[in-house]
Amino acid sequence: MPKVTEPRSNPSVGVIGAGQLALMMAEAAEALPLDLSLLAASSDDAAISHFRQVIFGSAHSFDDVIRFARTNDTTTFDHELVNLEAVLALEDEGRSVFPSSHALRFAVDKAYQRTVFAAEGLPTPDFVVLEHFDETLINDFTTAHPEGVVVKSARGGYDGRGVAVLGAGVDPRQTILNFLSVGTVVLEERVALLAEMAVSIVTGRNGETVSYPVVDTVQRDGMCVEVNFPSTLPFDVAASAERIARAVATRVNAVGVLAVELFATAKGVLINEVATRPHNSGHWTIEGTSASQFENHLRAVAGLDLVSPVVTGAFVTMVNVIGTARPGDDATARQITGAAIHDYGKSWRPGRKLGHVTVVGDNRSGVAKTAWDAAALLQPSN
Repeated sequence: MPKVTEPRSNPSVGVIGAGQLALMMAEAAEALPLDLSLLAASSDDAAISHFRQVIFGSAHSFDDVIRFARTNDTTTFDHELVNLEAVLALEDEGRSVFPSSHALRFAVDKAYQRTVFAAEGLPTPDFVVLEHFDETLINDFTTAHPEGVVVKSARGGYDGRGVAVLGAGVDPRQTILNFLSVGTVVLEERVALLAEMAVSIVTGRNGETVSYPVVDTVQRDGMCVEVNFPSTLPFDVAASAERIARAVATRVNAVGVLAVELFATAKGVLINEVATRPHNSGHWTIEGTSASQFENHLRAVAGLDLVSPVVTGAFVTMVNVIGTARPGDDATARQITGAAIHDYGKSWRPGRKLGHVTVVGDNRSGVAKTAWDAAALLQPSN
């Protein structure tokens, strides 16, 4: 049942999934002529208190997704782990669902994504797709890549989950069999990274696009911990990343935000992952630009004009707050001048993304130090 039912005077956008991305969409929507509603799985979900209309149900349930979407003019997503058959059925009814089932598949299915990108000549790490255990194919691939092989679940993995690196102390046969017991597997070469970066591009219903600058990202244990603008990479590397991201956006054709994560390697820039929704690498745009990724995502899916973002400072650092051994000191962190603290309202537990800190300023090292000082108070190391 809805949490609250109120008459709607603006176009309605339904958000499926009630995590931090939905929360930040709701914050962005406060300045837009839109009415948002939410499909949440649990009363404990982070975004619930930010929505006037909440319906409880599962993003995996065909019936729940169909019922919810039918109550809105447009439907979008907090995450990609949704019932694609329901999305297809809604499209067949002529309903507005963005990103489309076609676009979502690129984010949901790594095997499909890699296969299509490779066929299009887009640069990816070398890979093979396994539907079953093929000893000859596996041996040939691992022999061809002595520097290492990464095993990935084709569906369901994120933030380092559903990924394993074959190496010392790891039984490759058993690891691959374990992954295959869940579903299709992608074997990928382990590339030597010079750096990681990300680009976000927003596409409107009419094909209009705006883009955000290339940013450097820092990963730890498969999870993003820091994002920095502007990129410190050479101009030609950043330009290559931007070109590749635009080519990916054209191929995926996702209305809304498309985030492309990329590797800088000695072999050139390679595609790592794509997300067809607002993305962690774009959280810096809330304070760091005049129009955040969340505002432009909602504008895009609702058919409103997009806003070309203008950066608000010379340097921006965003640091994720990840649960450590004990809860942090929010009150003291908020006393740090210049630190914009975003609390997702989640229950604390180690390893969980609980929020982020963004700092904008005129000095790169000063901005980074302030962001980390605040984050350290929120995620104490001991």
